[in-house]
Amino acid sequence: MRNAGLTVVGYSRDPEVRDVDSLEDLVAALPSPKVVWVMIPAGDPTRTTIAELKDLLGEGDLVVDGGNSKYTDDAINAASLAEKGIGFVDCGVSGGVWGLQNGYALMYGGAAEDAAKVMPAFEALKPSDTPDGLVHCGATPGAGHFTKMVHNGIEYAMMQAYAEGWELLDKVDIVDNVPEIFASWRTGTVVRSWLLDLFVDQLRADEHLDELQGYAEDSGEGRWTVEAAIENAVPMPAISAALFARFVSRQEDDVAMKAI
Repeated sequence: MRNAGLTVVGYSRDPEVRDVDSLEDLVAALPSPKVVWVMIPAGDPTRTTIAELKDLLGEGDLVVDGGNSKYTDDAINAASLAEKGIGFVDCGVSGGVWGLQNGYALMYGGAAEDAAKVMPAFEALKPSDTPDGLVHCGATPGAGHFTKMVHNGIEYAMMQAYAEGWELLDKVDIVDNVPEIFASWRTGTVVRSWLLDLFVDQLRADEHLDELQGYAEDSGEGRWTVEAAIENAVPMPAISAALFARFVSRQEDDVAMKAI
């Protein structure tokens, strides 16, 4: 945002990376209408921070939740802030640390008039070389985070498919040079993606992934995607299987096999 010429005041619990020493100082340093972008771990850290901001902000101000909050939290936060006339926008953000160079994919929800207040920041963060990368997912609070949740669920399934294909290629004797096979798929094929780029980088550094432990956490959004699928009776076999595969990775001893 600063690179785009926007004035930004940052607060973090880490004194090495903050401009001010408290949320109170942050709010005081902002011109009105004040826009506060919250980007911290989902759950209680985000909930309590937004509750603190409710006491510090006033009518016409705006809070943006850019973290990976569960979409059901957004309606609660929006309603609470609305009691003081404070707007709320939820924004799913994808791009990781590479977003600084490539731009971020931004999926936001909330009223159009609230989104307009943060649009300069959205425009600064989205990819500059395409009209895509910024989408208003819906006026209902939570639309942005719901969209990002589904995005991450799809990511789980893509990663699982790459992993299963790699395991088979790496195991058979008939195939050589597996890292370069995956690298060749990055050009012209229907399975090319940024995830594939990241995987190729790792394979070239460690062909058989010997330096890695076969253990994968889940961020929560894969679970929430499957929960939403169940609630809406939407079949989701690939994404749910990818989620369960992560659970299997955490078992030192296969419990089900004992029963078998």
